[in-house]
Amino acid sequence: MKIGFIGLGTMGGNAAKNIIRAGFETYVHDLRREAADDHIEMGATWIDTPQDMINKVDCVVSMVFGPPQLEAVLTGENGLIHGDCDGKIWIDLTTSSPGFQRELIKDFVAKGGRPVDAPVTGSVDAAIRGDMPMFVGGADADVEAARPVIEAMGEVRKVGIYGNGYVAKLVNNQLWKIHATAIGEAMVCAKKAGIEPDVWWDVMKGGAADSFVMQHDVPSIFAGHYDPSFPLKLCLKDLSLIKELMDETGTRSELTDACHARFKEAGARYGMDAGEMTVCKLIEEDADVALQIEGDWVAPWEVKHSS
Repeated sequence: MKIGFIGLGTMGGNAAKNIIRAGFETYVHDLRREAADDHIEMGATWIDTPQDMINKVDCVVSMVFGPPQLEAVLTGENGLIHGDCDGKIWIDLTTSSPGFQRELIKDFVAKGGRPVDAPVTGSVDAAIRGDMPMFVGGADADVEAARPVIEAMGEVRKVGIYGNGYVAKLVNNQLWKIHATAIGEAMVCAKKAGIEPDVWWDVMKGGAADSFVMQHDVPSIFAGHYDPSFPLKLCLKDLSLIKELMDETGTRSELTDACHARFKEAGARYGMDAGEMTVCKLIEEDADVALQIEGDWVAPWEVKHSS
């Protein structure tokens, strides 16, 4: 298959490199031409518009900021819908609204397009390695046709019909953000009560309090950079989509609302480009303690691909 990739940001850019490494003939597009420099050096070809891309390839992969950007990719001037969609697969990795996407995709399907939603979880290091867990929704035949492309980037976790991937990603991030917020409170409390952060972290792992956030994200607090590879502006976008989904389903959301408020506070204090775990820095500062620990903490974006 010929593959097109739209959106070469922190996660998408690394995912696209793994498609190139897998040997697919790859075409790339981004709002920033310079974002494609590494991909072109690796053998990819630049394409000017999504419309030009879908006319050229068998499968388009996209990973952009959110719903408005996806709408522009599909239906905007020179969007995918204006090209030859018949039989073409569109794999979207973006965190988006399931209801919005299911409505948006109707014209693509009417033109013979085959949509698959495959939002990713993990972090930039998983995107670099090519082992991102991916929540995959779509018709079985479309998912199987897309599988070789998806598996070049990560692991297929099937969740049912198209749109369910977006649902899975939102509730995944709901738990992720709540746990990230709670870790700051727990770790600061433990330190003030006499347990040092590194000792606390060591004994929490593997027990009832363990999680991906505990294992993967706490070192960014120890290192003091709070992981800017996933900035607060993305956290707040996701939390807004989560709240929208909870309102649509009539689900109680007190914990999620409190988490959302804490992330808004972090954004107001540190700026929207600050790292996601600055939601814990708030607790440190307000308690007048520091959670930084000397150590060889490898930043997620410093992980190298095995090749």
